[in-house]
Amino acid sequence: MFGAERTRTLLGPVDPARTAAVAPPPVSAQELINRAGTTEMDAGRRRVRPTRRLVLTAGTLAVAAGAVAVLQPFDRPAPDVPGGPGIAAGSVLVPVSYQFDTNPPEAGPQLRALAAKIKDAEYDHLDGRYMYHHTKVWGDPVMTSADRRHHVAFAGETRVWQAADGTGSQINKQLEPQYPDQESRDYWQRNLASLPTVDATAAPAMIPLPPMELTPPSADPSQLRELLKVEYGPGAASKEVSTLYSRFVVPRAARAEILRVLADVPGFRWRGQVTDRAGRAGLAITFDDREHDAQSLLIFHPKTGELLAHERLTLSPVRISAYKVILDAAWTDRIG
Repeated sequence: MFGAERTRTLLGPVDPARTAAVAPPPVSAQELINRAGTTEMDAGRRRVRPTRRLVLTAGTLAVAAGAVAVLQPFDRPAPDVPGGPGIAAGSVLVPVSYQFDTNPPEAGPQLRALAAKIKDAEYDHLDGRYMYHHTKVWGDPVMTSADRRHHVAFAGETRVWQAADGTGSQINKQLEPQYPDQESRDYWQRNLASLPTVDATAAPAMIPLPPMELTPPSADPSQLRELLKVEYGPGAASKEVSTLYSRFVVPRAARAEILRVLADVPGFRWRGQVTDRAGRAGLAITFDDREHDAQSLLIFHPKTGELLAHERLTLSPVRISAYKVILDAAWTDRIG
């Protein structure tokens, strides 16, 4: 939702594979799968391989390896594996509670009303060379068990300072593991302990950002409709709004027009007052994508219209599949 390149960027200097040359695999994936269920000879003795398999990509393993090290050393037993190496338990994610949980009204009228009354944000009175964003993300990538039932991802915190030409710096920090349900937490508490570690005391590295073309959003409705890809529906628009607010410090006029553009997109429902994962009061809209068993959630600041959070949920059962919380946005002349 929020890929392989992003994973490598997030890991930065703690990526255990950052200097490795990737050669073609000597054995095909299918052959590896076939071997997994067979036995082998180990030091003259017959050893049976475990039947449990984990569905992990190479990038996912790298993220897990880096993230575990940030949490704590493996120096205490896991609660359900006596004597074994332990990891931080992590938390089970609970969906945001909606004011209008059942039969929510259409979001259009409420979004237009919010657009008409929003006030200046704190950053509207600031200037500086760099756009600053502080975000927390969970759900990219997600590790999934072989039966597709149990999931885990490591929360990540990112701070970005980016100038108009795209240059700047970024700091990434891996945080605790989080789970969409208690069953996943119990499963992965038993199965994460064998992952490798890196130096947990190392400070996060400052990653330089390359030049890139950045065009700030305007308040022109037609341009915003194109930018937010509203022709592809509310799901696409939700993702693009999240991307926009994570990349730019959006001025008041554009914030108001974004709300009006979303008001004209059929499918959004008004969820009313909510509290986001950072404990902030907000106003929420959702879109239920029944075809893909998913729900998109956007939470806006009730006074300034800024985007506070974007979440993706499954509908059956209802649980979190990804979230992004925008903790801060500002203009500044300083990095760090």
